[in-house]
Amino acid sequence: MIISRQGNIFTAWLIWHFYEMPRFLLEVWKNYILFASNYFSLPVLLGSLFAPWHKYRWDYPKGINVAGFLNTLISNSFSRFMGALMRIFLIFAGILFQIFVLVAGLIIFLFWILTLLIIIAGFLFLYGFQF
Repeated sequence: MIISRQGNIFTAWLIWHFYEMPRFLLEVWKNYILFASNYFSLPVLLGSLFAPWHKYRWDYPKGINVAGFLNTLISNSFSRFMGALMRIFLIFAGILFQIFVLVAGLIIFLFWILTLLIIIAGFLFLYGFQF
């Protein structure tokens, strides 16, 4: 916190409320955005969209075995389908969480900046314009 020896408590509060705290709130907001990006790891999920779920993969049989080949083909296809389905769900959840973080951060930041106006408006509404 910047401490001014010549200033009074009101100017120190104004500097804190409108300069230091908004910088701190923006830094916290940035950290939440980075957390959401890292937690859901959207680039990794998009890059491995059709990879098998939990790396469940079966090897194809040697020789001519049509039933074994079809069984392995269906199993591997189902594993890739499940992987894509789960990753799409996680991508959707990550995008929703990122939107929530952006909107909540904007609301909190604007509320902090407008707090002084809200308090003044509350006093004016409560006591009216009688001075």
